[in-house]
Amino acid sequence: MKTGDEDTLVFVGTSDLAGIVRGKSFPKSEWKKRCTNGVGWTPTNVQITCFDSISESPFGALGDLALIPDPQTRIQVDIANRPLDFSLGNICSLEGKPWTFCTRSLAQRALEEFHHTTQAHVLAAFEHEFQIKGLSPRPGDAFGLKGFRDAQSWAEPLLAALRETDCAPDTFMKEYGPAQYELTNKPSSGITAADNAVILRVLADDIIRGFGVTPSFSPILNPEGVGNGVHIHFSFLDAEGAPLTYDAENPYGMSTLTRHFIGGLLKYLDQILAILAPSEISYLRLTPHRWSAAFNNLGYRDREASVRICPVSARDEKTRAGQYNFEIRAVDAACSPHLAFAALLFAGTQGIKDKIEPPEPTQQDLSLKSSQELADMGFKRLPQSLSEALDLFSASDVARNWFTDEFVDVYVAHKRGELAQLEGLEWSEKCDRYKGVY
Repeated sequence: MKTGDEDTLVFVGTSDLAGIVRGKSFPKSEWKKRCTNGVGWTPTNVQITCFDSISESPFGALGDLALIPDPQTRIQVDIANRPLDFSLGNICSLEGKPWTFCTRSLAQRALEEFHHTTQAHVLAAFEHEFQIKGLSPRPGDAFGLKGFRDAQSWAEPLLAALRETDCAPDTFMKEYGPAQYELTNKPSSGITAADNAVILRVLADDIIRGFGVTPSFSPILNPEGVGNGVHIHFSFLDAEGAPLTYDAENPYGMSTLTRHFIGGLLKYLDQILAILAPSEISYLRLTPHRWSAAFNNLGYRDREASVRICPVSARDEKTRAGQYNFEIRAVDAACSPHLAFAALLFAGTQGIKDKIEPPEPTQQDLSLKSSQELADMGFKRLPQSLSEALDLFSASDVARNWFTDEFVDVYVAHKRGELAQLEGLEWSEKCDRYKGVY
């Protein structure tokens, strides 16, 4: 039987508080109508955890919303004769206003505030690490050719599919850990950067599974294993597209805009960590000597720093300015890319407004320092559990100002409900639960 537009389905999704893409589908023939009216959505859906339990909700069975597709995000790819027609959307009231808990609307609001404050534009890219579940480790294959060849059969179709979207691939490699890989995409402007992170995860899961193996973007697959991070790279442009991130006069290359943005990130990092690293097991990864992030420090070519100034290879100053960027390393794929993007932008913009200077970049092992020595240097140990991070987020006046009291309270309740699903489990069992989700 031949399938027509009235039978072909388009899926519109939202990356929710759990970092899961949820949504509804509708016939392709209704695309134009749905781009105006959307599809029905339920407020209490916001409290569905990554384990499909429902946390305490202020909405109960009441209320109606609309999930409205954004045509700019629509992708249409043919995956092994299984076409995927997909778009991201915004959750709105029935009157068309952004809903308080729509992660994409929050990211758009944060971008607008950044631009209003600076007149600059954000260029960003999300760098993902993930592992293939259930494969026996290959000894001696960290960054190796053998592991790359194991993956080439699915990596090339994945990169080809990404190339059909706005999520242009950049590099792919076998990472350090067992069956661990890193996939980067080229930077994009504004909200497209976070959209692309969602699209990359959707396509990676769909395509890799078609080759008989299963990827996991979970923060860590077992307590003794390597972590899987998400590094979010930032740079800034003016209205004509000229770079604003670099200043040759600064010893580390940071422009005033960059310094103050990073200053805000580091000052408020502990208060937004519950959004960036939002799972119970995220904090197994965020420990010293895991090449992740354990302190609110700025690093110059230091992969143990929460924020790292990335190296550039250009010799001339003009090209160097275009390449110059920094990355935030205290993030993992249990987060919603839109929500993480919003949190980082809010913190960085606050740093710009308040002219916050970052501490001097570190080039030493901060885990050897006492709490007092760290404080004297302007550093602190980041939260060591999700519960601790949620307490700081809940108590943060600036976070409540950025996100609203209502959002903070609902987010904390969401995550407390998620933690309740893990009570009594060993750490290895907790890792297994998350491994099955992400």
